[in-house]
Amino acid sequence: MIEARDVVRAAELLHDVVAPTPLEYSRWLSELVGGDVFLKCENLQRTGSFKLRGAYVRMARLSKSERDRGVVAASAGNHAQGVALAAQLLGIKSTVFMPNGAPIPKEKATRAYGAEIRFVGTSIDDCLTAARAYAAETGAVLIHPFDHPDIVAGQATTGLEIVEQCPQVRTVVVPTGGGGLLAGIATAMQRDGMPIEVVGVQAAGAAAYPASLAAGEPVQLDRMTTMADGIAVGLPGKVPFETIQQYVGDVRTVGEDSLSKAVLLVLERAKLVVEPAGAAAVAAVLDEPKRFKPPVVVVLSGGNIDPLLLMRVIRHGMAAAGRYLSLRVRIPDTPGGLATLLTELAALDANLIEVVHERISETLSLEEVEVALQLELRGEEHRQRILTDLTANGYSYTLN
Repeated sequence: MIEARDVVRAAELLHDVVAPTPLEYSRWLSELVGGDVFLKCENLQRTGSFKLRGAYVRMARLSKSERDRGVVAASAGNHAQGVALAAQLLGIKSTVFMPNGAPIPKEKATRAYGAEIRFVGTSIDDCLTAARAYAAETGAVLIHPFDHPDIVAGQATTGLEIVEQCPQVRTVVVPTGGGGLLAGIATAMQRDGMPIEVVGVQAAGAAAYPASLAAGEPVQLDRMTTMADGIAVGLPGKVPFETIQQYVGDVRTVGEDSLSKAVLLVLERAKLVVEPAGAAAVAAVLDEPKRFKPPVVVVLSGGNIDPLLLMRVIRHGMAAAGRYLSLRVRIPDTPGGLATLLTELAALDANLIEVVHERISETLSLEEVEVALQLELRGEEHRQRILTDLTANGYSYTLN
C-alpha cells in the first residue's frame, strides 16, 4: 500500500508536467443533494483524463536500462494516451495494445503522441495478456494501467488537489475500473485524519469490485457489457484492491440509462464534455442524491468520447429522461390521415424530429399505413401524456 509521503513525492515529480484541474461548483447537483457539490474536472487534464499522472510517475522512475528497452501498455484509450505522452516527454519508445473497436479519437491521439498501436481482442484484459507477452518477448517494461504503486501514487495527486481546492469536503465520488484512481484518492483523503468518505462507482455491466470486496480478494468477471469502456475492467488490481478494501466503504453501480443521462446533463448543465466512464460518479449522485453527505466532490475522470458515440449517448440519455420518443403509429389510409396525427401531436407540444410514411408492409392491412416518428419531449410526464392521448384517439402504436 502507498502512503501519504508517496503521494507527496509523486506530486513533486508531476509539478511541471500536469496542471491542477478546475474544481467547478455545480448548482444543479447541489440542489438535488441539498448541499454543495463540486465537479473535479479531470476531463480537462492534458490527454483528456487523469491517466497521465500515474503513467508519468511510473515511467519517470524507470532506470536508464529500462527506458532503453521501451515500454508497453494495454488500454482502451485514456491510459494509452497517458503512456504515449509520458513516453514522448521522457524520450522513451512506447507500444500500446488497444482492443478492436477502441474509440477512434483515442487511437488517433495516442498515435499523435508517438506510440505504436497494435489491436487485439475486445477488452482491456485481452490487451493486458498481449502486452505481457510482448514484454516477455522484447524486454519492454509493462506500464500497467492501475496495478502498480507508482501508478496509484500518481493518480492520488488528484486527491491532493481536491483537499487543497475544497478543504471542507466530506464525500468524494470516483469512477472506478481497475481501482487505481479510487485507491489513490482514498489514500490522499487519509491525511490528518480528515472525516472524508470516498465512494467508488462502477458500471453495472462491468462491476468487478462489489463481488471482489465481498469475497475478500479480486474476482474475475465472466463477461462485461457497458458503454463505459474506460472503466470496463474484469479483474481488480491487487495493489489498489488492498487500499480500497481498507479505506473505501462503498462501491456502487450504475446502469446504462443512468450513465447516458449523466453524460447528457453534464453537457447541458455544466457545459462539459465527458465520456460515459467519466460520468459514472455523476450518475451515482443522480440515482440517489441524498446518499452523499455534502460538501461533495464528484470526479469527472475523462472526456475522450467519439463524436458518433456522443450522439448516440445523448439520444439514449434523452430517451432515459423521457425527453425522446421513437415509435411507430398506424393510421387510416385516407386523405389527411397523416396531417391529422401530426396536428394532434403539435397540439400536445411534441417537437417532431423525423417522420417516415410507410404505405407497403406485409403486417399492414389494405386500409392502413404506418408512420415512424421521432419526437423530442419535455420529460417523462410529457411522454406519458403523448402516449395516453394516442390511445384515447384510437391509434395503435409500438415503441422502438
